[in-house]
Amino acid sequence: MLGAIIGDIVGSIYEFSNIRTKDFNLFSTRCFFTDDTVMTFAIFKALLDCKGKYRKLEKFATKEMQSFGKKYPNESYGNRFKMWLGEKKTMPYNSFGNGSAMRISPIPYFAQNIDEVKELSRLVTIPTHNHPEGIKGAEATAVAIWLALQKKTKQEIKEHIEQNYYNLSFDYDNLKENYRFNETCQNTVPQAIYCFLLSENFEDAIRTGISIGGDSDTLCAITGAIAEAFYGIPQNIQNNALYYLDNDLLKLYKKFNKTN
Repeated sequence: MLGAIIGDIVGSIYEFSNIRTKDFNLFSTRCFFTDDTVMTFAIFKALLDCKGKYRKLEKFATKEMQSFGKKYPNESYGNRFKMWLGEKKTMPYNSFGNGSAMRISPIPYFAQNIDEVKELSRLVTIPTHNHPEGIKGAEATAVAIWLALQKKTKQEIKEHIEQNYYNLSFDYDNLKENYRFNETCQNTVPQAIYCFLLSENFEDAIRTGISIGGDSDTLCAITGAIAEAFYGIPQNIQNNALYYLDNDLLKLYKKFNKTN
């Protein structure tokens, strides 16, 4: 989960000001956490609420996303999601935006097998992103994290994603030159997974994600979540990232650490 938060924080200042290079300061005083981090914590809290029994996970996910949205009202939520946060009677709005994938990273740490990864992913996604592509993007991200946690090789992860979700046959130089801002799952998740596959370590995964541009905070949240599961995160990067969280989010992160 921290990998997603780090990707979000690092990418926060490049979302609308892309830099096509790996050569930049990983953290700066201008960095901040966004809605990606807030909703990741909301999904984690919903999983905690279930206490190991996930029959009510969809209900808890809705409750916690709205609760966190009220507590952090000034984050960069999409317009339709912002409306959903204020609804008393919530209804999914058929979204295939990449928001479903950026918040999914806690799921694989609670699931017992890949089938449960898919089911829990679906349950926390359908309150908003009930479009097939929205569900697919979240599931593909969660499955990639799960496979990394199971010590699968990059080749095995790539083959599984290509067989079940997306074509990952990108060219890095072409992405650096031509990839543009896109908020859909189908044009963010595969690129994010590719950046992980291309990386040499956790930090390089984040730098690779930033270097291709696009929706930098969300793309790097997805890349970072997979990279954390595969590589782990150097302690100095963990310490730097946690500095940006407020006390309430820090307390929740400590709970995550205790449960995993």
